[in-house]
Amino acid sequence: MTITYDTRCPEDNQQNNFNIKDSEEGYTPKAQPTMQNVNVTMGNPGSMRQFNKQLNVASAVFFLFVYGGMDLAHSAGWNQTLNTKASQQFKCSWFIGVLGGSVLSSLLMSFLPKLPFYVLGGLLQLTGAIIFTCAPFNYALLLAARYVAGAGIGLITVPFLIHSAEVATDKYRGVSGAMEQCGLALGIAIQVIYDTQWVDDEEASVNEVHGIIGIVLSVLGLGMTTLSIESPIFHLRRNQEEMARECHEKLLGSFNPFVDQAFEETTLYVAESRERTILQELLVSVLPFIKMLFYRGFVAFSFSLPLSASLIASTKLTEGEISCWPVTVWGLVRLLGALVAQGFLDKVGRKLFSLVGLLCMAILMLCMAVSYDDPANTLVTFYMYQVWRLGVAFQAFAGVFVCSSSVYLGEAFPLRVKPLLVGYIVGFEQTIHIIDIVGYNKGSVDFFYRYYLTVGIILMLGVIFFAVVMPETKKLTLREAGRRFQRLFNIRFF
Repeated sequence: MTITYDTRCPEDNQQNNFNIKDSEEGYTPKAQPTMQNVNVTMGNPGSMRQFNKQLNVASAVFFLFVYGGMDLAHSAGWNQTLNTKASQQFKCSWFIGVLGGSVLSSLLMSFLPKLPFYVLGGLLQLTGAIIFTCAPFNYALLLAARYVAGAGIGLITVPFLIHSAEVATDKYRGVSGAMEQCGLALGIAIQVIYDTQWVDDEEASVNEVHGIIGIVLSVLGLGMTTLSIESPIFHLRRNQEEMARECHEKLLGSFNPFVDQAFEETTLYVAESRERTILQELLVSVLPFIKMLFYRGFVAFSFSLPLSASLIASTKLTEGEISCWPVTVWGLVRLLGALVAQGFLDKVGRKLFSLVGLLCMAILMLCMAVSYDDPANTLVTFYMYQVWRLGVAFQAFAGVFVCSSSVYLGEAFPLRVKPLLVGYIVGFEQTIHIIDIVGYNKGSVDFFYRYYLTVGIILMLGVIFFAVVMPETKKLTLREAGRRFQRLFNIRFF
């Protein structure tokens, strides 16, 4: 904001510059004063405060996603403890729980506010963590804990993806939505590092440590849910305009000059949905659904059991153990890539930045396939050095790619069908993880070659497909972003 002050100073040593009345000559004007413009530029501290309030909604469940990332890594091969046998059912159980939780939340979201899902999901995760702590050697209880914790993260994920898009302004929607993948990436890093560095002893097993960290994160997450602010859209759909405006002012600030304009846009978004029937919204959602089904499905390829098993095997051969720096770096670079992406989604944009990450993922995946083209290469140090180095680079670019999927899911679909379609896509992502686990367990000696070649080709075709059809939604309203998703071709990258 720029303020201009007019300053006047006396000239010719006059005491004042007012007109003085002379008894004989009337009014005698004095010399005209000089004028000086002083420009003072002031920041808008309120905008940062309101951005923090919008980010509070995303931060409210951040710690719950961190524990979810630990469970994700635990399911994808980072359970080196000898306390229990990691059977196929044990590995799949968490993903099955997530699938069930996402289905349940997608069915109930239209009737309930977001906070009950966050609280119930956090309580389920806390329950799973307590079981891991209290019964670290009981396979049956650990299996039940994984189902329960998975259901908890499923209950949280679908509401969060929609909620974060609705409460954030157009300028900060990328930062808000990316919190999901940043939290998961941090949890993956914690699980990978402590699982390979911790040595089991009689005082604390790896499973106990997993549970203790989970309890801390779950309690923090449950406490942070008090920061959550309900979406104004939820109240507008129930004709509760006063409550909607109250929530809107909490997010933007009552003294924000654009609060009325933003509220009017939110009202139009709800009114536009009311004008269409459910069938009409489903019909216009066909193209966005196809795009997002593949896009989010590729997120499952970015962190999977085959990738983890490949890194573990190659590191053991080249370094002699997995408690070494390549594994630590492998766990951290995904988080670094996600943080970089989070900072650029609202500045550079979603599309170009993410496609660069996906292209690099495809190239690196094909390069790893070359290293496995001969099954005997798994015993050759040179090729295994290449595998873990390529794997580290792959995780860095995977972190760059995955964040945009969370933002896109909150923008892609019309209002009334959004929970059902987002829930289905999140469930599809878990199904791919389950297929990866089953395929790996039944794989032949050349499994890694077949897997990396197949997935690398799929990712490369995806780059071409998404370059043509995915829209750039940076700084667009939800209505504008939805219209772009409904177009078949979106060639623009900016």
